[in-house]
Amino acid sequence: MPALPEAQRLALEAAYAVPARAYHGFAHVGEVARQVAAVAEGPGWAQPREVWLAALYHDAIYEPGARDNEARSAALAREAIARWLPEPGLDIDRVAELIEHTARHGQWVPEDFPADARGDDARRFLDCDMAILGAAPAAFDAYDRAIAAEYRGRVPGWLYRINRRRFLAALLHRERIYLSDEFHARLDAPARANLRRALNAKR
Repeated sequence: MPALPEAQRLALEAAYAVPARAYHGFAHVGEVARQVAAVAEGPGWAQPREVWLAALYHDAIYEPGARDNEARSAALAREAIARWLPEPGLDIDRVAELIEHTARHGQWVPEDFPADARGDDARRFLDCDMAILGAAPAAFDAYDRAIAAEYRGRVPGWLYRINRRRFLAALLHRERIYLSDEFHARLDAPARANLRRALNAKR
């Protein structure tokens, strides 16, 4: 994937450093970017530049519990791309759309997106962001602890535990956790094992 201009990269890294984040920092961007690169080497992307930029900016604005993180991240992406990457043919609207899709993690079903290359991009992009659910147990546990750390001091502990448990249980009871066939085949079983273990631990 193409490198960003240095000024753009530094601005993006600065955005991910505020506020201090235990999970949704620049390391998370790197993990999602690795998933995006793996898809590029396999089935591929219909709009690889747009997906890459959406991955880079999807959590650029992140305030635990805020309802407009995705919309604000999409707006930041629009501004940054227009400033630093005014390339002909680059679909800024698509970058913003993919970022805004992440606001509904755990609610989409595969059929929400068209049965075409753009739909495949959306399904796979969302799965890249959710791949952590199917990671090795130690990596999943570190993710789960980091999410709790981000909310500590911002939301009462009892409320966080109720809402987190509700979210994990809803994922577990979905017919499909992953939207694309590739991620479903590879990560559904380990994701369900991680979710069951996390839910049992929270009782």
